[in-house]
Amino acid sequence: MLTKTLGAGLFALAASSIAHAQEHLTLTIGVQESGTVQWEIETIKSLGLDTAHGLNLEVRPLADSRAGQIALQAGAVDIILSDFVWVAAQRNDGNLVTMVPHSLTVGGLMVPADSAIADVTGLEGKTIGVAGGPADKSWVILQAYFASKTGKTLPDVAEARFGAPPLINELLGNGGVDAGLNFWQWNARAKAAGMHELLSVRTMLAELGVAEPPPLLGWTFTEATAEAKHDAVVRFLDTSFAAKEVLLADDATWESLKGLMGAEDDAALFEQLRDDYRAGIVSSYNPEDTDAAEQTFALLARFGGSEVVGEGQELLPGTFWPGYRK
Repeated sequence: MLTKTLGAGLFALAASSIAHAQEHLTLTIGVQESGTVQWEIETIKSLGLDTAHGLNLEVRPLADSRAGQIALQAGAVDIILSDFVWVAAQRNDGNLVTMVPHSLTVGGLMVPADSAIADVTGLEGKTIGVAGGPADKSWVILQAYFASKTGKTLPDVAEARFGAPPLINELLGNGGVDAGLNFWQWNARAKAAGMHELLSVRTMLAELGVAEPPPLLGWTFTEATAEAKHDAVVRFLDTSFAAKEVLLADDATWESLKGLMGAEDDAALFEQLRDDYRAGIVSSYNPEDTDAAEQTFALLARFGGSEVVGEGQELLPGTFWPGYRK
């Protein structure tokens, strides 16, 4: 769309004029190679938003989220993408890690289009494919939701099969499981293939009393980095929110991301991934607004225990960085 394309171009041009007046600061970001965060990083780089914000952004590829957490703790990178539950668990252990929200997008429970399962009560006696392991947060939330609707313990009345996200989609497609609980981007692929989302994690949380979606993923860094590289961290966060504004409003920017999305030749998949990603974009940040995160953490602690949230039973202050707001 012409108007949106011009808007993104003018935005980058205006920002670049600001950059000439400030010294460029360096920051190293650890980014999972297969993660959807690559879409934002590519947008930042292709539009020069890092340079425009006076930032020399070095990107270090990571194999997975665990590798990112190790790299952060070892000081090999300054910032990674992680979830607020891990940040909270680290703080409970005395490791002063903090974060600023990046995404609200969550997964959900998928079933085949012709499934006889009409609601969560229909899971009894069925086989559920779960991306991850028994401590997966979406699996814990599904158990809490099932208990609230039936008074029963889901693992006692249904079989769970744990596996990697591609395997869960494969099992869902070939009848190997009756339902699949997967990450949002894999659910988008399932939707494009004709599957039906029976229930999103966002809906489960809402019906469990968490009215607003919690910021599950965020840009994560140590308090030491926040102090030593304060201006660089702030500039990166400004850059990230600038990229989010473009991704939310500019259709043309998405065209250049089709390769990273794995949707070059599939228009339906491309639109599903784009629209679902946009639905989870964080457009503002108030470090005092932690109700949804606190409620979700308490829920995970109650139903998942220390295997999910660590030894702490509540969200400690500082989990969300007070040094920034948007």
